[in-house]
Amino acid sequence: MPSMLKSKQLLQQFSKEYAKYTPTKFKLKRALVVTKLSRYEFEQLRHPELSPDQLQQKLRDRGTDVEMVLHLHKVHKDFERRVVQSFQDVGCEVKLSSRLEFRSSLSKDVMSWADVIVPVGGDGTFLLSAGRASPLFALSQQKTPIVGFNSDPLHSEGRLMLPKHYSDNPTDAVSRIKSGDFKWMHRSRVRTTMLGSNGNIPEPTDLFRHTEVKMEQVSTAPEMLDQDMADKYKAKMKRVLPYLALNEVFIGEHLSARVSHLQLVLDHQDVVNKTKCSGLCVSTGTGSTSWHTSINRITSRDVDDLLRSLPNGNSKNVMMLRQNAEEIAHRYNQGLLFAPDDPRLCYSIREQICVGVWPSPKSFKERDFVQTVFVKSHCIDANLVIDGSISFPFNDGAKALLEVHPEDALLTIALD
Repeated sequence: MPSMLKSKQLLQQFSKEYAKYTPTKFKLKRALVVTKLSRYEFEQLRHPELSPDQLQQKLRDRGTDVEMVLHLHKVHKDFERRVVQSFQDVGCEVKLSSRLEFRSSLSKDVMSWADVIVPVGGDGTFLLSAGRASPLFALSQQKTPIVGFNSDPLHSEGRLMLPKHYSDNPTDAVSRIKSGDFKWMHRSRVRTTMLGSNGNIPEPTDLFRHTEVKMEQVSTAPEMLDQDMADKYKAKMKRVLPYLALNEVFIGEHLSARVSHLQLVLDHQDVVNKTKCSGLCVSTGTGSTSWHTSINRITSRDVDDLLRSLPNGNSKNVMMLRQNAEEIAHRYNQGLLFAPDDPRLCYSIREQICVGVWPSPKSFKERDFVQTVFVKSHCIDANLVIDGSISFPFNDGAKALLEVHPEDALLTIALD
């Protein structure tokens, strides 16, 4: 009951926080278009010493379908130009930034300049843009909305982007945005707070560049914990990470074959839950369509195996259910999803060891909705990863608190 009450209170805060934002009051004058890095552009960056002909030959020697790579590059660049032109046609000033350029600098001046951020590409580009739109990252309370266009709907699902028919007609989408004919969607995000004795945090690593490149360190000031929190979690200081997770926070050993040993406290309860597993995924409603579903989904084969294991597995009624295994699995998997603006988090324990003394207590659920998750690491070489892009070392003794704050929600533009 206290958890449900807290959820209602958070929803009321959400409503109050965004009551002042109405589509008709939105003034579109400046757009920052953030475009993805195509596979061809990525290969060019990897091999700057090669001419175009030499690069193409190298890719062919590797067994790559070069013609398809070049075709998809052209498709993306053509669509990118169409999006830019659509905004310019409604009198909007446009700045274009590649995903690599956008990530290589703080872009705070550009962020404050833009009325809207427009990722063009897939969900990865959207997540990057959302990370830069974090008020903690920008050290500003300015709410810059985001609207994304899927540049290749035939090969990319683009769940975070506008519906695929706007990829055929971006002009229509931009006209509707300009006229205020849209709805706001508020997406909850995970705030991560490191707890410790001195307020220091390790330097993060940027995983978007496909190599472990140390990225810029954005400062958030350390704060003293209040006495109750200090006593409960045996820490003195806290420090909020500047990166908010739109999809999920994952904690686990860097080497996937190694067992992750973690302790969890849910909703500040007095129970310490101990688990050995393949990692912890703490997801938002937005992320529930992504890794959260991949971890927890079942297949029709799973349903059929379960029904066949029943004592009456060959009875007529069970046989009828087995014939509907695909539908049963689909209904179950759809039930894993929850709303993007839901203020709750859902944690999932990957491949939890359930033998001997593990987990402790035995009643510890491998998946549940919570308001907050406190995590303490007993890992050897682990990471805390935000949206699959920002990685922090999270080894033995490291502590983190994961929670949702209404003021952290991402403001996005939705069209049907």
